Amino acid sequence: MLEFQTQGFNGYAVKYSPFFDSRIAVASAANFGLVGNGRLYILSLTPKGIIAEKCSPERPAKRFDTQDSLYDLAWSESHENQCLAAAGDGSIKLFDISLDRFPVRSWQEHKREVFAVHWNLVAKDTFCSNSHLRLFDLRTPSSASNHLTCSIPIHTAPSPPHHHPLLAQQQQQQQQPPPPAPTAIPPSEALTHDWNKYRSPLIAAAGVDRLIRTFDIRNPAQGPLAVLPGHEYAVRKLAWSPHVSDVLLSASYDMTCRVWTDGSALGVFGGQEQQEQQQPQQIGSSARRRGDGLAFGGGRELGRMGRHTEFVMGVDWCLFGAEGWCASVGWDERLLVWDVRAVTGQ
Repeated sequence: MLEFQTQGFNGYAVKYSPFFDSRIAVASAANFGLVGNGRLYILSLTPKGIIAEKCSPERPAKRFDTQDSLYDLAWSESHENQCLAAAGDGSIKLFDISLDRFPVRSWQEHKREVFAVHWNLVAKDTFCSNSHLRLFDLRTPSSASNHLTCSIPIHTAPSPPHHHPLLAQQQQQQQQPPPPAPTAIPPSEALTHDWNKYRSPLIAAAGVDRLIRTFDIRNPAQGPLAVLPGHEYAVRKLAWSPHVSDVLLSASYDMTCRVWTDGSALGVFGGQEQQEQQQPQQIGSSARRRGDGLAFGGGRELGRMGRHTEFVMGVDWCLFGAEGWCASVGWDERLLVWDVRAVTGQ
């Protein structure tokens, strides 16, 4: 396990570069993101550990300071040196790490904090941000009236779902208690979601109720395909594995990162149905021994990493090399790079 100290700044998000297996960016905030500056770190994995990339003789460490906290980031999918950062003052800043100090572009479209940004993996000149879901097109002029292509509210009062399912799946989860679940769960705030890299209709969502749920957006009314209990506090971040279709990684306020399978690789959504009919008592008693009274769909926890000493806010998988390497950041001012296989026993 490798470690880097973000001294004086609490980590909020971490992302591996989609171009280099040794480059990592970290978005952080002073004073736990409540008040103060933000800092974007550009780091390299080397045989000697994690080090800050060189910027210039005057600034040996490649980092960018901002006037407000940074809560999320996203690497450009079309330019290896460009990185987006979401700020607490409602701005989205585009940094070119080959340049010094200042962002090359800034959008001021939000009136409150921006907690999430994501770069489009297909249309690589567009990205989106949260609060209202806003889609941007980088090919247009810098005028706000031109480059903002659409704005879609995703957090509204409970009501029958009427938003596009691709953009409002979390709200649908809150509005429609999953009928197949063995125990009814009251609606709660969703904090994170992620799309499966291999099965495009599949999305995982989690939040304040500590449960991870997976959904098939082709039939959202059927409820969750899998429910994964285990975290002791709210789930802050989810990330599906880029290597294995049924594995996802979670970060939580309980100071742990956990690795899960949604059960699909075990044949739960098809072949195991007959096995459950043949051994209902055995399966039920096994679930009770694990304390999984809310578990549904056959998924389970594969392992956990508990080296953080404060809230874990962000996780990400490395796209390259041996499958299983990931990174996590938290309020303990630490970036940890570790191998999932070490905690799953594989």
